[in-house]
Amino acid sequence: MKRGYLEGDFQLFYLKDQKNMEFEFHHHDFNKILIFLSGNVTYLIEGTAYKLKPWDIILVSDNEIHKPIIDSTEIYERIVIWVNSSFLRKHSDSTSNLHTCFERCGNHKSNLIRYQPQSVDHIKTILFQLKNACTQTEFGSRILKNSLFMQFIVSLNREFLGIEKKKALQDINYDKNIDSILDYINQNLKENLSIDHLSSKFFVSKYYLMHKFKKQTGYSIHHYILQKRLLMANSLIRKGLPAMEVSLVCGFGDYSNFVRAFKKKFGLSPKKYYKNLIQLQQADGDKHF
Repeated sequence: MKRGYLEGDFQLFYLKDQKNMEFEFHHHDFNKILIFLSGNVTYLIEGTAYKLKPWDIILVSDNEIHKPIIDSTEIYERIVIWVNSSFLRKHSDSTSNLHTCFERCGNHKSNLIRYQPQSVDHIKTILFQLKNACTQTEFGSRILKNSLFMQFIVSLNREFLGIEKKKALQDINYDKNIDSILDYINQNLKENLSIDHLSSKFFVSKYYLMHKFKKQTGYSIHHYILQKRLLMANSLIRKGLPAMEVSLVCGFGDYSNFVRAFKKKFGLSPKKYYKNLIQLQQADGDKHF
C-alpha cells in the first residue's frame, strides 16, 4: 500500500497528537525522515523493529515497507520530512552523495540514527531553524529553507556513516532467518522465489516461513515479492526500459500478468505510465522555461 504524495523537493511536518492510530504496512515513492521527539513508538521497517528514544532519527528510503506501532496513552510528537531522491542527487557532487544514507540504510539494517548527547543541540538548532524557515514567505525564504535543509542532510549523512562504521545495534530487533530471506528476495527478484524454493534453500519448514515472514513484515511472502517486483518495475519503467524487458528483469514469467499487476498498482499500463511521465516532465519544463 502506498501512502502520501510529495510535490516539490521536500516537505516538513511538525506533528503532536495523542490518539489511537493504527497504520497498515505501507511505502512511499519518496524518502522519509522521522525525528522522534516524545511518546512510546516502535518503528517496523522491512522486518526490523526499532524502539525509539527522544531525538532518534529514522530513515526510510523510497519503497521500503514500514509502519509505526504507537502507544496511544502517550503524546506522540515528531518532525517528519519527505524528500525526493532527485533533489538530493541534484545537489550532490563527485565527493559527496547526499543520497548515501538512504541508499545504504536498508542494505545494512541501519535505519536508526541515534546522536550522542553532545551532538543533539547542534541538530536541534538546525531543525528548528528549518521548521521556521518552511513557514516563511519573505525575500529569500526558499533559498534559506534549502540551505538549512542541506546543512541538515549533510549532518545526517556524516552521522550515518559514523554509525555504519561502528555498527551500533541498540534497540534494534529482527529475526536473523527472516532477515536473510528478505535480503535474498531483494537481491534475486528475477529468480524463482516460490515458497518451496525458499523453504528448501533456507532449511525451514513452509509453515515456519509463512508464519514468521508475515509476523515480521506484515505481508505474505507472495504479496511481498509481488510488491517488490512492481516497485522495481516502476523504477525501470521510469528510466525508459521497454516494458517487455522490465517484466523479464523483474521476474514476471508472463507479460500479460505483469501488465495487469502494474496497472492495478499504478493505475496505468507500463507504456501509458511512461508516456504520462514524459508528458508531465515536459509540462514541468515548460513552466520553468
